[in-house]
This record gives sequence, structure tokens and C-alpha cells, in this order.
Amino acid sequence: MNASELQLKLFQVIKSSIPDHVSSTEEIAKVLDVSADSIYRRMRGEKTISLEELYKLCSHYKISLDQLMNLETGAFLFQGNFLNSKTFRFDDYLKGIIRDLSYMNSFKNKELYYLCKDVPIFNHFYFREIAAFKYFFWMKTIFHFPEFEHRRFSFDAYSDELNELGEKALSLYNQLPTTELWNVENINIAIRQIEFYRDGQMFESDRDILKLYETWEKVIDHVEKQAERGYKFKYGDPDMKPIGSYRVYFNEVILCDNSFLVTLEGTKMAVISHAVINYMSTRDVSFCENMYDYVQSLMKRSTLISRVSEKERSKFFRILRERIGRRKEALKV
Repeated sequence: MNASELQLKLFQVIKSSIPDHVSSTEEIAKVLDVSADSIYRRMRGEKTISLEELYKLCSHYKISLDQLMNLETGAFLFQGNFLNSKTFRFDDYLKGIIRDLSYMNSFKNKELYYLCKDVPIFNHFYFREIAAFKYFFWMKTIFHFPEFEHRRFSFDAYSDELNELGEKALSLYNQLPTTELWNVENINIAIRQIEFYRDGQMFESDRDILKLYETWEKVIDHVEKQAERGYKFKYGDPDMKPIGSYRVYFNEVILCDNSFLVTLEGTKMAVISHAVINYMSTRDVSFCENMYDYVQSLMKRSTLISRVSEKERSKFFRILRERIGRRKEALKV
């Protein structure tokens, strides 16, 4: 591949990452701080881009030169942030999710495939109680934020600002056509975290524990109703007005890892979860195609329980409720 062909391919890759309703020429012109006419000449190969411009474009659009040049290095380019108490806090984390979901929703044709290890994070934001507990648990027990070191759990620890950000993320998630692969073990992580705090006497009273379990039951009820109808809708909406399509598979094959894949106008982006809630993303074609094939294979070996398979759907969600119910009964002992 010569330099001219490489330049043309670069702009093809960039244009595929920009929604159809956005002018790719104007978008790229802003990145390079040049005129739209100058970008046209670069796109047509009439003007050679400089190394500085190549760096700016690859950095801004997260493009790997190895991938662009078809170099088989075995390396994949990912980007992301690490949640920590000094440089990247939870409000930044939520804002990043909102930014990513807004970008996905800007495409006309899109679909999200979610491989659930536990209940998808977006479901936490249906109820402030669960969002508050998850936030406290992550900040105190997983990431050791110093301001949480000597505190017991309190629902009040979750600010209005964080709650609003979570609700915004949920709203954007609900707009995305989504396919999720669930397992009966998905609820166990939530249960183990609650019981860990119960054993450590991190709750003010058993009433708080009961409140969490009852709220989780509401989440499961809502997810089941969405699965039954095949679309997502706002919690508490009496008309159950459809928002985004929703497919749920009962996956008995493996326990997944909370990673997900999104298709956007034919292109693909993989988002890999790590260190509990941190995530990193890539557009590497070979990586995303491999993950897409894996997801499709796993779906074929799972049971679709949304809109169809009423018996299997009822059985699946009954198991989740029973596991919560046993913990509620244990509170009475």
C-alpha cells in the first residue's frame, strides 16, 4: 500500500465513524483547524497530509496505524480511563458513559449486544436506592476512596447530581436497540455485595438491607415486563410506551464478563469491562469481528426469552426472585 492509498483509506475509516447526518468534511476540518475545501483536497488525495495531521487524526478518531496498514502485529488499540480518587471520579465516569451512549444514539442504524456477568449497570439507575448502594460499594470497597474509609453505608451518600447523571445514562441506554445475554448467576453479585456489608455490619439497620432487596425485586419485575414485550419502556409508565427494542437470551453456557459490542451503520465497536466497572473500547476491525462472531455463536446456544418462550422466561425470572427471597427470609432469623 503506497502513501496515497493509505491516505484515502484513512479518510474512509474516519468517515465510517461519523454519523450520516453529520458533515464529515466539516468535522475533520475542525480537528485539523483548516478549511473544508482543504479537507476535500486531502480526501481526494490532491494534497498529502503531514505527519502532524496524521497524528491528530489518529489520536482524535482512535485509529491504529497497524490496522490501517494491515500490519499483523497481534496488537489492538484500546482507549479508556481508570477510576481513581485523584484524577477520574465517579461523576466523570458517568459523564463518559453519557457521552458514549449519545454518540451511539447519533447513528440511525445501531444495536447493542451486552454480555451480562451481573445485572447490567444501566438497570441500577432505575432506583436511587440501588444506585446509591452500588456507588458506595465501588467507592469504598473496590476503589478505596479515602473519604469512604470510615463510613457506614447510607442512602444519602448518593448526591442529586450523581442521580441525575445516572438517570440520563439510563434514558440514553433505553433508546438503544439492545440484545442482552443473561444467566441465573447475574443476580448473585448484587446479593453477595449486600451480604458482605451485612456481615461486616456496614448497614445502619436490617431495614436498609430489606429495602435494597425489595428494590431489586422491582428491577427484576421491570426487566421481565420489558422482555415479555420485546422493548424497553420507562419504569412506572402506565402505557408502557415503547422506547428501544429489547431482546433477552437465557445463557446457560458460560458466565460472561459485562463486555458489550455495538454495531453502528455497519461498523463495530467493542467495549471491554475490567477492574469491576472500568472499561476500554476499540474499533479494531479484526478484534470486533471476532467478538461479533463470538456473540452470535453464544446467542445460538442460548434461549431467546423475550416475546417468545413464555415458560422459559417465567422460569428464569422466578429463579432470580427466589434467590432474593431466600435472603429476605434470612433477615428474619
